[in-house]
Amino acid sequence: MKEIIHWLFPDLSSEVIQVIFGILIVLTVASVIVGAIKIFKPTAKIDEVIARTKSWWIMCGIFFSAVFINNVVAYCFLALLSFFAFRELYSVLGFRDSDRSALFLAFLAIPIQYVLAYIGWYGCFIIFIPVIMFLILPIILVIKEDTHRITKSMAMLQWVVMLSVFGISHLAFLLSMPAPDPNQITVECNAGGRGLLLFLVVLTELNDVMQFCWGKTFGKHKILPKVSPNKTWEGFIGGVVSTTIIGYFMRFLTPLPDAYAILVSAVIAISGFCGDVVISAIKRDKGVKDMGDTIPGHGGIFDRVDSLSYTALVFFHLIYFLSYPHL
Repeated sequence: MKEIIHWLFPDLSSEVIQVIFGILIVLTVASVIVGAIKIFKPTAKIDEVIARTKSWWIMCGIFFSAVFINNVVAYCFLALLSFFAFRELYSVLGFRDSDRSALFLAFLAIPIQYVLAYIGWYGCFIIFIPVIMFLILPIILVIKEDTHRITKSMAMLQWVVMLSVFGISHLAFLLSMPAPDPNQITVECNAGGRGLLLFLVVLTELNDVMQFCWGKTFGKHKILPKVSPNKTWEGFIGGVVSTTIIGYFMRFLTPLPDAYAILVSAVIAISGFCGDVVISAIKRDKGVKDMGDTIPGHGGIFDRVDSLSYTALVFFHLIYFLSYPHL
């Protein structure tokens, strides 16, 4: 299996290949278990689990192929991810007809932001949306001279762009990160930007799974019952602890020493939870269960990247501060 992965993705480091290989083994084992339950206990209600397992195979296949086969394909794939996330968010929130020009400009910001990530222009990448688009978008709204609910449109549009474009685009910039200065770090890492991206995505998604599993098994005390009734303190704490442990053993994908790897993994788990409940609050406000139905068993695109929109920002800037102080 490892030889096949290396043949398909010849540019990948051995560390990244090991993690991909491990994920495929886990998915294979899960599929076998689900299949066995379906055969020996046909009355078991596991249709949702089957749908989710199939979806994970599809998502992992698309993600690995798009992100690791070619850098240009990777950036285009992540830009499309932002595009679909943006579209789902603005569709749910409900903008005015007079907001269309500003929405179109916001869509145009997506390729610009990802080109900045591709060329690795950190200075412009980091201010383009929070500063330049922040100033321009309200002007476009004002030009339409429709002041009814304009304040709400301004706030929603800025928030949607920040979350779906700015936040997720940090996944792409991770691919552009240069090798850390060996004089500034104590741990050698050969995985590069792809290793950082894999570390972040795997931990973020596993954190969702772990919090779900711990919550279903031991959850009794609700955290935010009016926002996300299924979230419990047991699930949250179990997820944070499990994700931190997994992150510690995956630290070879990063230039982080042991203590920093533990800290960063815990912060990823906590920020992932925050991203999840923020979107849950929006869905509850709008009376929808999912942001869309693009992914069978998982809802829409943003239902899968809601946590990443938070963790990407947090992880990127922690890595930048801890391992790239010379930049």
